[in-house]
Amino acid sequence: HAWGRTYKDVYQRYRAMRGYHQRYQNGFDCQGLWLEVEVEKDLGFNSKRDIEAFGLEAFADACRSRVETYSGVQTRQSIRLGQWMDWDDSYYTHSDTNIEHIWHFLQRCNERGWIAPAQRAMPWCARCGTALSQHELIDTYEEVEHDAVYVRLPVHGRPDTWLLIWTTTPWTLAANVAAAVHPDLTYVEVLVDGARYVLAEAAVPAVIGEDAEIVARRQGADLLDWTYDGPFDDLPAVRGVTHRVIPWTDVGADEGTGIVHIAPGAGEEDFRLGQDLGLEVLVPIDENGDYVAGYDWLTGRDAREVADDVIADLRSRGLLHRAHTYTHRYPHCWRCREELVFRVDDEWFIRADEIRQPMLDAAASVRWTPAYAGARMADWLRNMGDWNISRRRYWGLPLPFYPCQACGHLTVIGSRAHLAERAIEGMGQLRELHRPWIDRVVIRCEACEAPTKRIEAVGDAWLDAGIVPFSTLGYLENSKDFELWYPADFITEMREQIRLWFYSMLFMSVTIQNRSPYQSVFVYEKLNDETGRPMHKSWGNAIDFGEAAERMGADVMRWMYASQNPLYNINFGYGPATDVKRRMLTLWNVYSFFVTYARLDGFDPTAPRIPVAERPDLDRWALSRLQGLIDTMTGALDDYMVSRGVQAAQAFIEDLSNWYVRRGRRRYWKSDADDDKQAAYQTLYELLTTLTRLLAPVMPCWTDDIYQNLVRRADPDAPSSVHLADWPEADDALRDPDLDTAMTLVQQVVRVGRAARNSANVKLRQPLRAALVRVADDADWNAVAELQPHILDELNVKDLRRMTSEHELVNYQVRPNYRALGPRFGRRVRQAAAALSALDATNAVRELDERGCLEIELDGSTETLKPDDLDVRRTPREGFDVAEQDGVIVAIATDIDDELAREGLARELVHAIQGLRRDAGLEVSDRIHLWIDGAPALHETLAAHQAEIAGEVLALAVNDGAPPPDAAQASLVLNDVAVQVRLTRT
Repeated sequence: HAWGRTYKDVYQRYRAMRGYHQRYQNGFDCQGLWLEVEVEKDLGFNSKRDIEAFGLEAFADACRSRVETYSGVQTRQSIRLGQWMDWDDSYYTHSDTNIEHIWHFLQRCNERGWIAPAQRAMPWCARCGTALSQHELIDTYEEVEHDAVYVRLPVHGRPDTWLLIWTTTPWTLAANVAAAVHPDLTYVEVLVDGARYVLAEAAVPAVIGEDAEIVARRQGADLLDWTYDGPFDDLPAVRGVTHRVIPWTDVGADEGTGIVHIAPGAGEEDFRLGQDLGLEVLVPIDENGDYVAGYDWLTGRDAREVADDVIADLRSRGLLHRAHTYTHRYPHCWRCREELVFRVDDEWFIRADEIRQPMLDAAASVRWTPAYAGARMADWLRNMGDWNISRRRYWGLPLPFYPCQACGHLTVIGSRAHLAERAIEGMGQLRELHRPWIDRVVIRCEACEAPTKRIEAVGDAWLDAGIVPFSTLGYLENSKDFELWYPADFITEMREQIRLWFYSMLFMSVTIQNRSPYQSVFVYEKLNDETGRPMHKSWGNAIDFGEAAERMGADVMRWMYASQNPLYNINFGYGPATDVKRRMLTLWNVYSFFVTYARLDGFDPTAPRIPVAERPDLDRWALSRLQGLIDTMTGALDDYMVSRGVQAAQAFIEDLSNWYVRRGRRRYWKSDADDDKQAAYQTLYELLTTLTRLLAPVMPCWTDDIYQNLVRRADPDAPSSVHLADWPEADDALRDPDLDTAMTLVQQVVRVGRAARNSANVKLRQPLRAALVRVADDADWNAVAELQPHILDELNVKDLRRMTSEHELVNYQVRPNYRALGPRFGRRVRQAAAALSALDATNAVRELDERGCLEIELDGSTETLKPDDLDVRRTPREGFDVAEQDGVIVAIATDIDDELAREGLARELVHAIQGLRRDAGLEVSDRIHLWIDGAPALHETLAAHQAEIAGEVLALAVNDGAPPPDAAQASLVLNDVAVQVRLTRT
């Protein structure tokens, strides 16, 4: 819920900042099996019988009470999440208004001839006592172990010949009426202990064994119309049934025996096959999953609990070949999680064939994000069956179907007014449009005026959700809201809603309006724990929203959700939250840095601005990068792919902190209040305030806090909240693509250079002599040269030089390959060696690389040598460490002379003193007195760098008199030099 509501809130907040008019109506799904199951748990009920004993009126009141309780909980949680809604105007799907709009839809369906009762084999929850719909089965399959049996059934007229069948649901054997074979498969008779077992030849090795004795072969077509004794012909309900072999092309031999047990009253495919072939239908169980009368010792028993007894009975009568445990995926009730059975029953359906193509056309007009969602919807619509809308339950939409017992006409009520018009009794007791009150209303049949009662079934809960575009906009009242707001610009839910909420809305809207109820749909995947496992309370890995909100904060949760690529499941937990906090802390530290120094210097955001063209390259680059981020964030939110924008914002925040602020921090520290310092403040202020608006839809709490301090404090007339401010618009005048490209290259050079320093194991605070850089071409080198102060500072080197080739990093020795040149030159090989040694080895190797050969003068003649004629030895040039990435090579000169060593020690000393300042609790603006003592090397460093050290740490005096006893102090070893530091606030 928090993931989906985050998306809804992000896009609505964004559209608000863009100035769009919006509806902020929250809603709650309030009816159906899911809620009834929870109320049953609260009341300690185990079946529908408990509900009926309790009383339907009391049960309805308990369901309504739970709605009130948990809608309140969800409201408080959503507010805690930061969701912007008019909470007092929430809609509830159990309202009479919602129900009347569904009645109107059903009446329209009936007018088109789509409403019809039908007897079908349905997935059935015995615990809940109701059928389920096709779209409720997807994603409900779980891996379970069942008892499976191979059963032998005697064939009539063929002594000692037995059909061998296999089933994973032994309880259905009591309803067997036929055995199916594939007409084109080869079947055999196998001799087993003097008996002939008939099964598919391909199944023999697995079922009987590799060494089975086959005594006859025939095609499946030859078995048709054989008759046999059923497994439970002694039961009264089965007596008189003629069991025969029937054809079915779906039969295979990959599992089982190639002969399929057929029970049309206990299986979906069996029922369809039975309808095609006119088979008898035995329905062995009632709505509670108990065997009905006529099944003797099974009657009254739960069909899901009789496997052991059925197996024992088959064994005692010599019908069991073998029993075993079988692991497979099996459907479960999507709400109570109990295993389903299949049961034939009379249910109510909306026929789908006529509306299929109009729904496909409407779905094709929708913008689906990600695009695969549209393909999934189209696939679902092409393959959907009729919609089973009836449920044998209590707290739900009362289906307004009044079938006349006298003439057979079906009256479908379309509204409360219509009901009152036709009613002849019970309207005075109609407290609301729910059971049991609606059950007391009797109407006059539209065809013959005979008294007619409503069917007792309630409707599929997805009817409740699907009608929302109409019921919330006053469609039946001809409200102007409907014309203004229908269809919805945008909806979002997780992927499974394609076949549920998105489907039901589309079905109902196409029926009523012949168009889609939504223009854009965004779907996302599932939420798992941080290891990738589904969350379950029983596994101990479920995280409650309230706990998560308190431990990690709503903004952290929202950032996690918004940054997730919706194509993939999200792994949610406190570990990933820590990573998000670290990124958010980076932004907070930049903000804190700015506030600290801006307050110290009395920065005024309303002061005249330094023209951007007059600001340093660092400022111009940051502002140019900001325009790109504005474009990316705007495009991502317009495309309903906020993750793309959040990922770009994360990269920008890293650049802001680890490049822009770090590169320019000395501009804020310096004491001079010059234009450069003012430009630094103005630039960072613009970066932070714009970034705050860009991130406001994702992080509503943090951003408004920053906005209040940076914007409202400076301008009381500014909008009262960042969420009421305008969305940023990119300024083309601030774009500088060439500078963007150049700075990106510089950052790459710095990354590669630091890798070279790391390989040399030289601290970054230690200055080095030089860096050699190789880039792709002159244009890249010009960019590097233009911005080289950043590289020099970041790599802490004194000089930057262009590297034209890797030869500058290698020492070469070029000698003759005596084995190759000896036969050719004879005694002159020694002269060739002398000529080679006189050459510049690096130039010689470069010529070999470029020309593929090398020319030398020998006895006044020119000789051409090939690479195989030479022995080229390479050794790394001493004092360099090299790194390479994506074509950029950086070599760092790592030799350190005394002067560099002293400067390195000075920098280490500054770093240590800054740490001592923090430990002493000093403010960044506090001036200090400083005393430094130590080894002779330290004094040499102080002599060369004392003024620099004092300026960096804000020391007014160094080693002036004796330090007081209460001075903060530390004894350190820096670069192998012992140092004692003492300081006091001035």
